[in-house]
Amino acid sequence: MKFFYKKIFALFLIFISSNVLVASNNHPSLAISQSDIQNMIIDIEQISSAKQELERLVNKIERSISQDPVIPYPKDAGGGYTHERHKENYKLLYDLGILFQLTKDYKYAEYAKRMLFEYSEMYPTLSYHPKRKEQSPGKLFWQSLNEAMWLFYVIQAYDMIVDSLSYDDKNLIESKLLLPIADFLSEGQPNTFNKIHNHGTWAVSSVGMTGYTLNNDVLVQKALYGLDRSGSAGFIKQIDKLFSPDGYYAEGPYYQRFALLPFIIFAKSINNNDPQLEIFEYRNQALIKSVYTTIHLSYNKLFFPINDAIKDKGIDTIELVHSLAIAYDFNNDPSLLSIAKQQDHILLTGYGLKVAKAIENNLDKPFKYKTLQLKDGVDGNMGALSIFRSGFNDGHQTLVMKNTSHGYGHGHFDKLHWLYFDNNNEIISDYGAARFLNIEAKYGGHYLPENNLYAKQTIAHNTLVLNEESQFNGLYSESQKHAPEIIFFDNQKNIKISSAKLLNAYKDTEINRTIAMINLDFLEHPLILDILNVVSDNNNQYDLPLHYKGHLISHSGDIVYENEQRQLGTKNGYQFLWKKGSVNLKDGMSQVTWLNTDRFYTYSFLANNNENLIFSQIGANDKNFNLRTENQLIHRVSSAKNHTFISALETHGEYNPRLEFTKNSESSIKTITYKNIDGKIIVLIHFKNGEEYSLALSGNSKPQTINKISIKNLNIKWTGHYSFLKTN
Repeated sequence: MKFFYKKIFALFLIFISSNVLVASNNHPSLAISQSDIQNMIIDIEQISSAKQELERLVNKIERSISQDPVIPYPKDAGGGYTHERHKENYKLLYDLGILFQLTKDYKYAEYAKRMLFEYSEMYPTLSYHPKRKEQSPGKLFWQSLNEAMWLFYVIQAYDMIVDSLSYDDKNLIESKLLLPIADFLSEGQPNTFNKIHNHGTWAVSSVGMTGYTLNNDVLVQKALYGLDRSGSAGFIKQIDKLFSPDGYYAEGPYYQRFALLPFIIFAKSINNNDPQLEIFEYRNQALIKSVYTTIHLSYNKLFFPINDAIKDKGIDTIELVHSLAIAYDFNNDPSLLSIAKQQDHILLTGYGLKVAKAIENNLDKPFKYKTLQLKDGVDGNMGALSIFRSGFNDGHQTLVMKNTSHGYGHGHFDKLHWLYFDNNNEIISDYGAARFLNIEAKYGGHYLPENNLYAKQTIAHNTLVLNEESQFNGLYSESQKHAPEIIFFDNQKNIKISSAKLLNAYKDTEINRTIAMINLDFLEHPLILDILNVVSDNNNQYDLPLHYKGHLISHSGDIVYENEQRQLGTKNGYQFLWKKGSVNLKDGMSQVTWLNTDRFYTYSFLANNNENLIFSQIGANDKNFNLRTENQLIHRVSSAKNHTFISALETHGEYNPRLEFTKNSESSIKTITYKNIDGKIIVLIHFKNGEEYSLALSGNSKPQTINKISIKNLNIKWTGHYSFLKTN
């Protein structure tokens, strides 16, 4: 390989001067353009990491093309052999196209042509997949989503080799394969193609790029504006409907990451072919903004696991690698380069090498994760996701308050839900999705039945449950109509706070929840204060669950253990919970402390004599062992109309088993008291060092309202939504 790269450059110069190829003026013309290729060949000579990546790719592809193509007849569901083989094939075709453009070596184009010929022979014979999904079946794959993903990569590969093909070759591949798939994904799957959903995004993007490559304006217009080309559906409408003004994607971070790739790659293709559309400027740069938002929706490189999320996806996923590089290509923001360095992935594309060159020239600057509120909904009026951060370095604290809309079909019934991360760990957790992705032996790689039966149910989250029923009676159609009303959000030096109100989740019931991250000089880490107030016309059982990660260390009161394991309930997720034991709570403050890695966490909460703390664990009725064994605490109020839950989470201390020492393993909180007068609430926290602080809330009063409340000889007066004071 010593002279390999110089040879590439020399071959390219020969190609330019002698016009060896019968080149078109149009190809490649999607996310990679002709000018990109010329610059890439030059850049590879100058960027050491790009040289290494090209050498790695050459070695990999040489091994692949040393054998005949494998194009199996489709028979397996997600994760099965034929499914994975066709996925490997579309990636191979894409890589072959890249290598052909960079080396001008016809063997790569010839091998790609062989594969496309075999697909062209097989595809017309296919009916629906034998293990097709009911909603949107495919032919090559069990669902049309995977078919769209296949075309998404293959059309980019075809765009890079098409100028090496004869007229007859092109006619065969286009008439037998590319156009039939594009037709199947559009006219043949109208509900998916016109759907405002990530499946629709993949479909319109792959069909639209097919239109550009084949110079078929009808396909392009369908992709941009819907099947009837009216603008009521299609790519533009999806940008309108799926992103909020803050770049938050309605289905949540996991699917925001997934949908970014077709959004951004097709947008790059649009920009290269129809620059007058100014697609990256559309809706106040909605697509570029969404890249930044996706990065903010992460902790310790992993995305927040809300809604149908699998927890091992993070900022190094290939979708965000491409999207970030295209965003950098658009705005040259050096802070994006620091994320690209963490991704540690070299893309052999024009935009990818631009990032690699900038990193090699040390142009990167730190990306600043920050406290922010991301509005949800087309107009930003469907709730919001609040993200509080304390510090920015490795191991910093992050609190997420989920006051968003349902999130379409991948959403969960968990409004007014929260999560907490610290020390690079998930401390207050979300179950995420019940699924073993692409493991065919585990329910065919589908979402498990327990995803609907448990993971989506309200009890699987850290929010209020009434009468063991999920929000909106577990009806997605109802939940999607409503979102919490954001009362206020504020970010100050010593307090970050957000408050929201939820109506309609339960009949004749209003729930208000305010969560604050409070920084005090004498505390090692910020204190989380949670105030949840529920008002109802009826007597209800109230359960407030807390899913914690760690090993239980201590607790108030005596646990009454269950001699025989029994399930906590019979439906709405309760049937999957073992009741391990309970504590009969006493008036005043109770505490539970657990250890996670090398740090302690104490949950302090107020209770009355008629309340219980239930220790539960996932696993009941889980006959196929589909669910993870995780712990939760449930603060139960057996019967009340109105109730105020007051709790605080303190992060403290250190446990070092190697050096055999423990520091500050007990909470700093001495007592918590509160008062609620007609929705005005004040909470007093008295610390063991003698200091005392108050947080007063005005309920739903207008920002200019003057509020007053008294407690323990304290008279608090303030204007606005809240007051936070040192009271001694």
